[in-house]
Amino acid sequence: MPAHDEVQQSHETVRGERPTPSGAALDQVLQVASSLQNAMNSVIEGKPAAVRTAVIALLAEGHILIEDVPGVGKTMLAKTLARCIDASVRRVQFTPDLLPSDITGVSVFNQDVRDFEFRPGAIFANVVVGDEINRASPKTQSALLESMEEAQVTVDGTTYSLPRPFMVLATQNPIEMEGTYPLPEAQRDRFMARISMGYPSARSELDMLDQHGGGSPLDDLRPVTDATTITHMIESVRRVHASQALKQYVVDLTQATRTSSALRLGASPRASLHLLRASRAHAALAGRDHVLPDDVQSMTTPVLAHRLMLTGESQLAHRSAADVLADLLQRVRVPAPTR
Repeated sequence: MPAHDEVQQSHETVRGERPTPSGAALDQVLQVASSLQNAMNSVIEGKPAAVRTAVIALLAEGHILIEDVPGVGKTMLAKTLARCIDASVRRVQFTPDLLPSDITGVSVFNQDVRDFEFRPGAIFANVVVGDEINRASPKTQSALLESMEEAQVTVDGTTYSLPRPFMVLATQNPIEMEGTYPLPEAQRDRFMARISMGYPSARSELDMLDQHGGGSPLDDLRPVTDATTITHMIESVRRVHASQALKQYVVDLTQATRTSSALRLGASPRASLHLLRASRAHAALAGRDHVLPDDVQSMTTPVLAHRLMLTGESQLAHRSAADVLADLLQRVRVPAPTR
């Protein structure tokens, strides 16, 4: 397990039962999250579930992978969330010739001071929008591993911290599409949640033609919150109470994926941490200062499905990771909700 995850686990143990967020803190989370969702829904037609998952991942301090066929609004969703936050935003268009140094930065010799100086790359922002991430080579994709896990970048032996909050919003096309490289398992595991946009309904597509036909609604979108407020909200979400029985439920679910005969790769310990954090954010958006099993169940597929690898038999049977998780949710014992 990476050191960062060990630190997070030790923090949970040392802190013990942290005080739950106050009513005022929860009200702030609800108010700002509602404003975020309303603003995003005004641009992203007919996809409230995808918008809600994106906001949950933001409050859980996670990264988002938006995967689907071209033209369904993946980049628009990422750009809309970034535009709603008054914070530093950088966009990276991933291409086969993109270099790791374009992302992380590079040390350049300065003739005036006769020494090397570091020039930050695109990763140095609060929100990084990575468009079509799986069109870059595996070497370039791996440049994101350290920054996504530890919120830092190491170049030429020197480590640089990234700004907080820090979030990567990446889009990718299905691997069957031309010119794509598969994301390594280690990188998929660093994304807290995967969102599949899907095609809009006929009514939503008609509304889109009305609103987007004459221009982009992004042009009129204004930030509804800032980086400082998001940081305070993240801290409030961290304090949402999760009982020992609830944490055991999360572990039981991830353990079940590792022993399932339908899977050849189950969920990692990092996935357990991400599932708990996402469940806390889901509970906070419901106005609760404690997590219920319903929160865990709601976030299981977005958080776990993209990390799982099916066996050949499961693929031949046309089963998806979501199908396997639905079966496991039926089998794993649900604890009684307690505080």
